[in-house]
Formats: sequence, C-alpha cells, structure tokens
Amino acid sequence: MTPALQDLYALTRADVTAWMETRGFSPVHGARLWNYLYWEMVDAFAAMVELPAKVRRRLEQETYLGVLPTALATDSSDGFTRKFLLTLPDQRRIETVLMRFTGRATACVSTQAGCAMGCVFCATGQMGFARHLSPGEIVAQMVHVGRALRRAGEARLRNVVLMGMGEPLHNYDATMRALEIVRDPSGLSLGADRITLSTVGVVPGILRLAEEKQPLHLAVSLHAATQEERAALVPAAKAWPLDQLMAACRFYSERTGRRIFYEWTLIEGKNDSPDHAHAVGALLRGLPAQINLIPLNPTEGYKGAPGRTEAAKAFQRILGDLYGLPSTVRQRRGIDIAAGCGQLAVAAAGR
Repeated sequence: MTPALQDLYALTRADVTAWMETRGFSPVHGARLWNYLYWEMVDAFAAMVELPAKVRRRLEQETYLGVLPTALATDSSDGFTRKFLLTLPDQRRIETVLMRFTGRATACVSTQAGCAMGCVFCATGQMGFARHLSPGEIVAQMVHVGRALRRAGEARLRNVVLMGMGEPLHNYDATMRALEIVRDPSGLSLGADRITLSTVGVVPGILRLAEEKQPLHLAVSLHAATQEERAALVPAAKAWPLDQLMAACRFYSERTGRRIFYEWTLIEGKNDSPDHAHAVGALLRGLPAQINLIPLNPTEGYKGAPGRTEAAKAFQRILGDLYGLPSTVRQRRGIDIAAGCGQLAVAAAGR
C-alpha cells in the first residue's frame, strides 16, 4: 500500500523542521520551505527554486502542497467582497470569502463541508453535513485569500472570522490545529486578537475553549432569549439548552476574562420587537458582552424577512440605555453574491 502523502499546510513550523532533520536535511531547508509556504505563498513545488533538487524530489514523493483550486470566483457589485468556490481533494466544494474594509482585509473561513447544526435560516445548515475539514484544508483557505490579496497588490490578510460553512467547535481539534499554524509569527502571523470563532452554542466546545484559555475572540449565535424560541430557530438548542449555554458562557468569561460577542439575527416579526430587546437585555445584563445585530440575509430555504432599520435602532437603544449593553448592526457585505452571513452553500452537485 502506498503511504498517504502529508499535507504541508497541516504542519507547524516545528513539524517542518523535524521533517527535514529526520530525512538528513539541514533545518535551514525547513525554514526556507516555511517561507515558501507562508511568506511567498507559492502554489507549486517548482516555484521553490532555492531548495536543493534532492529536497524538492523528496517533498514531491512524500508530501503535497494542499492548494485548493478555484472552481469559481465571484465579485460583489461594490468591489468590496470576493467569494471563492474551492475544490477539496475529494471533489467536494466549500466557499471562502474575502471581505475588504478600510485598512484591513478579512477572510471568512469554512471549517466543514456543510453543517450538522441545521439553523433554519442558514443556507449551509439547509445543505446538511458532508464532512469535517482537515487542518490543512482550513489553513489553505487563509493562504488562498492571502495569495489573492498579494496578486492584486493589496495589503496582507489581517483578520480571520471562522464564520463560513460549518460549526468550528464541532471540528474542534482540526480548527485549533489550523489556528496554531496560522498564528505563527514567522508565517501568516495572524494575531489571536485578529481571529474570531463563531459557534451556534456547542457547550462542550465552549467549556474546552475556556479550560484551554484559547486566545481568540468568541462569538455565540444567540438569536432568541427563551429556550422555546431559540430551539425553533437553532435545532442544536435541543441538545444544549439555553440555560446550559449561558452557564458555559459565564464560565468562559470568568475563566478567560474575555467578553463574548452575542450574535442576533434580526428577523422581522420573529425576534426584532422591543419585547425581544428587553428579553435579551435581561438575559445578558451584567455579563461582559457585546451584541452583534445581523439583519437576516435571504436564503432559498427560509422565507423570513430582515428586521427593518428602525427596529434595529430601537433594539440598540433598549440594550444600551436600559441594560448598559453595547451593540452594533453588522455591515452587510456581499449579499448580491450570496456571500453574507448565513448564505454560504454549494449546489448539490458540488458537495
């Protein structure tokens, strides 16, 4: 049986050095290979011209460069957003998004092909679950965005949000391994304060993040302030009820000293009334929290309408004036190319 090839994007810098040394090569070649992967972001072994030919031959025999081919790239009409449909080695496909904001570029990265959480208003949840992504497949998306920025002559990738396809805490080990790799200061050098992980509320994962004191920003998809209303929107709430979720969030903030960003998708007539604002205010009062209000983005599988601007402003006033809770209304980007929050999906034929 032919041994499986090693994806280089799944290796830490120490792993790369060890790979060279165990094969009798100088660790200097490991440092050069790392630079090719994350500084020069080459997409083929042939581009690694400063590595000796014998090193490149061994790499080609035992490893692969897990570049994800682009099946389709789509630009928003305002030019601020580009969505990539990327092909995995097994021919499944995922979507990754580049968002441009003033002075910074952000990658919205997927951690699974599909999603098992089934949130009713989310296109990925409507797809169902296919499989977890490997650490290398998660890293490759960030390299892909970084490479696209460089080719366009733009500033390097500065921020990552794990808000693409899938539930990061359902694929915990691979996600954390990928973040360890991209945070290396001699590589992509993505600081922990530049990384946000969004979860639907996977309680065991939140507790593990807290115990390990993982240095990143945590966002929790709340969307409702009662168990009954939340379970109707977020089926995972049946496995991890609201009281358990809030206990985990309190533990996380106490253990890490970090605030949590609570995401609230505003759906007209469902959860955008003053009464809903009072309910979430009472639920989160006294916690280190910020609420991100997200007007619902359209998907084929859900017929709800986004909360109106006036409702969002009233919601914010109640949260701030009566409960002392800061909030923002998320800037909508890429809606015309289905690249907004909750819109990422691929056609059945591309799964």
